[in-house]
Amino acid sequence: MLTCLDLSNNNLSGNIPSSIGGCTSLVFLSLKEYANLSFNDFQGNVPVIGVFANASAFSVLGNNRLCGGLAEIRLPKCNTKKHNKKLPLFAILILTASTLFTILCFAYVWCKKRKSQPSQSSRDERFMKVSYGQLLKATNGFSQANLIGEGGFGSVYKGVLDDTVVAVKVLRLQNRGAHRSFTAECQAWRSIRHRNLVKIITSCSSLDFHGNDFKVLVYEFMPNGSLHDWLHSSPSTSRLNLFQRINILMDIASTIDYLHNHCLSPIIHCDLKPSNILLDDDMVAHVGDFGLARFLGTNPNKKGTSGIRGTIGYAPPEYGVGSEMTSSGDVYSFGILLLEVMTGKRPTDDIFNEGLSLHKFAHMALPDHVIDVIDDDLLNFLQEDTIPTQRTTANAKKIEECLSSTVKLGVSCSMESPQQRMHIANVVHELQKILDTLQNIHGSMFSHLPK
Repeated sequence: MLTCLDLSNNNLSGNIPSSIGGCTSLVFLSLKEYANLSFNDFQGNVPVIGVFANASAFSVLGNNRLCGGLAEIRLPKCNTKKHNKKLPLFAILILTASTLFTILCFAYVWCKKRKSQPSQSSRDERFMKVSYGQLLKATNGFSQANLIGEGGFGSVYKGVLDDTVVAVKVLRLQNRGAHRSFTAECQAWRSIRHRNLVKIITSCSSLDFHGNDFKVLVYEFMPNGSLHDWLHSSPSTSRLNLFQRINILMDIASTIDYLHNHCLSPIIHCDLKPSNILLDDDMVAHVGDFGLARFLGTNPNKKGTSGIRGTIGYAPPEYGVGSEMTSSGDVYSFGILLLEVMTGKRPTDDIFNEGLSLHKFAHMALPDHVIDVIDDDLLNFLQEDTIPTQRTTANAKKIEECLSSTVKLGVSCSMESPQQRMHIANVVHELQKILDTLQNIHGSMFSHLPK
């Protein structure tokens, strides 16, 4: 039989076992208590049974986390009620508003992303579906009379689909890289929209009547042909005036700026040249042929067109030693194209040999002899279409400065080192300044010229 219990100073913890209260045969100890639980770490309610029903029969002194028990031991009351604290109304309103705002923000971002990245089904719905038979009929059997252009990967025919004049590019799939070219164009056209891009109407990947693979891209027809035709056609053909040339260069530069800096995934065109610049009824330039295009950051060593890096004369020198395709490569191609527009000379003309290039030819003329390298047809325009009484020396000087500034842009873009080439956004800015200057030079001098 248990006759005494002294558990003091033992660092005991937890609730007091109710079984201790049932020990009715305890005798008190030296401290005159039957049960001494003092100076431990007990917690919770002190039971009021057995020994704990007599305040002089036990001690719980020094257990600061105990509560309840007999009133004589003066412990705090135990908190047995569960308080459901209600939030104030204003706090509920703030939390609700914050939650709704967060949901609306996520919904807005999601909707905006969906709009900028339309689903495959919505993309497909935008393009009309055509068959080999329809295209055969539209181009009069891909006849020579309908042939309007040829490139490394295919031939382009003029055709009529649903009473709309179109340009039909038929891929020569036996040529190395043609399949990759078709895929590259389809991928590029799905993700780009700009007023100075050739509008694609649809594509077709099927079989011809002989069971051979057949791949076609159908574009909006450009009635004024290519920039190349306007620069290098027969002498009897109309030529481009100064405003037209600068406006065309601005159209091209704006498109490159869009592709490099404003697309969801930046795109490198990789084949900028006059034959890939097409002109509509209003002589607005449209960039086409994305057969060599690359999304910036993708693997440049994919199978297909590895080794095909633009066109000789327009491709930057670093591509010739295997460097990765970059946006500065497009800037170089644009620089050469600009110099061709202003000088009327191709980068592959016979005069460019023994170390002389179109870039050096133009660079040597800066800053005081630019007139010596300007296209004769352009100079003739400036002389014939200017009213002599209005062409003051000051105006002539400003026009010459505009010509010099334009040629300087071409030279800056076509530097051998990629790091020294201008950023395309700066090119757009400088071309706009040149256009503004020309428009301020006696508007009547050019008011009768097509713009």
